[in-house]
Amino acid sequence: MFENLTEKFERAFKVLKGQGQITEINVAETLKEVRRALLDADVNFTTAKNFTNTVKEKALGRNVLTAVSPGQLMIKICHEELVELMGGNESEINLKGNPAVVLMSGLQGSGKTTFTGKLGNYLKTKKGKSVLLVACDVYRPAAIDQLHVLGEQLGIEVYSNREEKNPVKIAQDAIQFAKSKSYNVVLVDTAGRLAIDERMMDEIAQIKESIQPSETLFVVDAMTGQDAVNTAKAFNDKINFDGVVLTKLDGDTRGGSALTIKAIVNKPIKFVGTGEKMDALDVFYPSRMADRILGMGDVVSLVERAQEQFDEEEARKLQKKIMKDQFDFNDFLAQLQQIKKMGNMKDLMGMIPGMGKAIKDVDIQDDAFKHVEAIIQSMTPKERSNPALLNNSRRLRLAKGSGTNLIEVNKLIKQFDDMKKMMKMMSNPRNMANMMSQMKGMKGGMPGM
Repeated sequence: MFENLTEKFERAFKVLKGQGQITEINVAETLKEVRRALLDADVNFTTAKNFTNTVKEKALGRNVLTAVSPGQLMIKICHEELVELMGGNESEINLKGNPAVVLMSGLQGSGKTTFTGKLGNYLKTKKGKSVLLVACDVYRPAAIDQLHVLGEQLGIEVYSNREEKNPVKIAQDAIQFAKSKSYNVVLVDTAGRLAIDERMMDEIAQIKESIQPSETLFVVDAMTGQDAVNTAKAFNDKINFDGVVLTKLDGDTRGGSALTIKAIVNKPIKFVGTGEKMDALDVFYPSRMADRILGMGDVVSLVERAQEQFDEEEARKLQKKIMKDQFDFNDFLAQLQQIKKMGNMKDLMGMIPGMGKAIKDVDIQDDAFKHVEAIIQSMTPKERSNPALLNNSRRLRLAKGSGTNLIEVNKLIKQFDDMKKMMKMMSNPRNMANMMSQMKGMKGGMPGM
């Protein structure tokens, strides 16, 4: 996500590295690179120019503190302005009404139907809402089928009427149906077109007028860059939507739409789609996105994803097992499953500060753990519970049974043993205190402490 933009920002800040003070000359040189980075990311020219002018004005108006280098100050100012450019604070979805009605709009192929399913899953699992999905795309039968498949997959009811060809009537009937069944939220998926046309705009405007949604969202493909911004403006002029959803942000996106869309239509980005799976939907936080663009990672989002998979009771049991030296391959496999549920591995690693650049050209597959899982699943229940039983003949059997080789099996067992020792040591406060004491006693201390 935004790797090229991050790399170019880092290159721009190198101009100020080692400089003792901020001057008009070195600021101009740095901001020339920043503007070029923004334009390469498909940011609107006027927006890029206004951004760099504001940063220049603030940079030249500030004194550099002794503890802060000019480069660090410039990064701080750019971070502040990026956050402001993308909306300042996160914007929550409006779910007022009984039921609350959310209307989806956008071009065909932008990911409206998939997003409708993702939002339904988000509201059901994280907000505890009872949700009804409504299929109002009467022109593309596959859209109705797709929504029904998603609804079945997520355990969410879908309302459709294949005999009715008037989407306004379908939407109105769906809301009455939702009231009779006491649904909290109704998500209305509408038709898209391959390009903006008057008929399409009139239809979505009529639907909005007839059902008076509490929230109207414009769904747009982040990979379309400035086209996304132009389309957003056309839709906003017609239906005055409440917020933007950027889909496919995990793809080869340059980031221009995320950085420009708020400045052009003055509507917040509310959600971003970060993958194909139904749980790959995130609330849009401008500050966290600015962190990632500037190569600072996104630890807060990483922790939140971990907490979603965190079971306090299971964690207590696991801690007791570690302290008693009873951690086994069953526990190890369970931890792997939890990590996998957190999302795309490359995306997760990119949230760790400094890791984004390191893994830029590394291909990390979602099934990166499949060999490890295959080896563990080839073990007998006794071997999983008692790893000490794994002698050479048993390891050879595991290699054959998992489709790997003896080297990979030995490597996994060694890594497991090393991790087990480390976990046991870290679970003991006395050991941790001794370790910290030893570090402090080293000549000059540990680097960075």
